[in-house]
Amino acid sequence: MALNLGKIKVVLLDIEGTVCPISFVKDVLVRLFPPPFPVLSGAGSYPDGADPVPPTWLDHSGRVTFPHAVNALPATLDNQWDSPDFSSYRNAFPEDCVSDRSAFEAHFRDLVNRDVKVSYLKALQGYLWNEGYESGDIKAPLFPDVAERLLTWKNAGLRLVVYSSGSVPAQKLFFAHTDAQPSDLTHLISGWFDTVNAGLKTEPSSYTNILSNFQDAKACEWLFLSDNPLEVSAAIAAGMQSIPVVRPGNAPLPIGMSPRPISDFKELEGLGSKQS
Repeated sequence: MALNLGKIKVVLLDIEGTVCPISFVKDVLVRLFPPPFPVLSGAGSYPDGADPVPPTWLDHSGRVTFPHAVNALPATLDNQWDSPDFSSYRNAFPEDCVSDRSAFEAHFRDLVNRDVKVSYLKALQGYLWNEGYESGDIKAPLFPDVAERLLTWKNAGLRLVVYSSGSVPAQKLFFAHTDAQPSDLTHLISGWFDTVNAGLKTEPSSYTNILSNFQDAKACEWLFLSDNPLEVSAAIAAGMQSIPVVRPGNAPLPIGMSPRPISDFKELEGLGSKQS
């Protein structure tokens, strides 16, 4: 696929492995409990067919990290099980978990251990992360090139849109509490999409759904950046331009993958150069 970065009007951004280390999402945010976890029967029956992902416990600088608020869920269940604020998250879980705290917690742990990207789990995780972000205990670590490039692209007239398997509320928390200066980058983002309002990230139809929200930009005027080659292929199938991103800690990309991967957003020379 021949890339034409000068005609790009919208940059669609993945989060995990693209703007921040995978270890932050998997080990600090997603894994609220340290492994090993008890695994329930029925493996392989969950959405996405996700396999267990071994934790690295390292951030992108090589420091050891630990999940925030290891006891976040038990404490929340102790204090909020019958709370109206918590009920919508609880009631979104399977029926056999809604009235049984032990079953609820066991199901949560099993999903987390298997890295299952199901919407009701993502919503609850976002709820649990909120306190950590608001207290300042959690800061989203961006790769060094990210904040400056996002600001440059925004100032060049590009629209920035986020598409992640994490829920939209969790995405907004992430960009509101980064380790950049200033910390809150939400004002740079023009749209937020997840697996609920767009669809699975490996399906071309999901990218078509996103495009339908922006009638003034053609598919070929979008650039999707992601570390996942299946997502890159899906975006291209929907008519977008897309480039794979290689970051420390990411899984290796297929040899000879096209388009050529980048490892730094600064490699995207000419992006936004024709914007007025």
